[in-house]
Amino acid sequence: MFVSPRRPANMVEAALVTLSLIYDNTVHKLRMNDRNAIYGLFKSILQSVALVLVFYLSYSVMGIRSSPMRGDFILFIMSGIFLYMTHVSAVGAVAMAEGPTSPMMKHTPMNTAISITSAALAALYRQVIASLVIFYVYTATIAPLHMESWRGCLAMLLLAWFSGCCVGLIFRSISAWFPGPGRAITVIYQRVNMIASGKMFVANTLPGFMLAMFDWNPLFHIIDQTRGFAFINYTPHNSNWHYPLYVTIALLMIGLMLEFVTRRAQSISWHAAR
Repeated sequence: MFVSPRRPANMVEAALVTLSLIYDNTVHKLRMNDRNAIYGLFKSILQSVALVLVFYLSYSVMGIRSSPMRGDFILFIMSGIFLYMTHVSAVGAVAMAEGPTSPMMKHTPMNTAISITSAALAALYRQVIASLVIFYVYTATIAPLHMESWRGCLAMLLLAWFSGCCVGLIFRSISAWFPGPGRAITVIYQRVNMIASGKMFVANTLPGFMLAMFDWNPLFHIIDQTRGFAFINYTPHNSNWHYPLYVTIALLMIGLMLEFVTRRAQSISWHAAR
């Protein structure tokens, strides 16, 4: 009646089983909160379009109708909005991924690493598809957009996503120990980055006292470097991609250590007295 699950015979089979579980759980994540996958993608597209329109109208009200750098104004806005959305979506997805006490973990092959990876990939999938759809529709219907180096822009998009995953991993562990404050910190971080990411500014034009307010943030460097790859006439002087990469690696190590300690300590009765 009771049959123990068959263990993989070798490392290759174990890797294939893990990849299959990640794929299945990623699909589950995409369909979990929405009626279907298409509706979820449409909602992500609307969120990105809404932010682009808000910033475009804000610039118009302030009398700024052209790009602060030589190039397309909409591309300038999109280069900030898309990376910001990718980063904060990854933060929220990883921070809210299932923990060791989730009912999903009762299935033997399932573990928290698969849950976290699936949540991160689902967030990346939504944002990449939404960005491509918006970019294509604008290019096909309004005006063609040209990026000088799409490979560099894609690399920065992936770095923004990965840095968001590492930040979310830390917030996830904090939320396990302190559920209320942990979730509040996650939301505050996402809201603060509306301004702290510097997506509406050009780093090269910022005075020293304002630059100090933003250059601590890895996302600020990533967005500015993306604009360097997107615009042929813009060369970033006040940012670099090495800093966010090193910070992301440090956050990853801290997050993995916190996750290891939390996973060993957490149990179903943890929140019984809360």
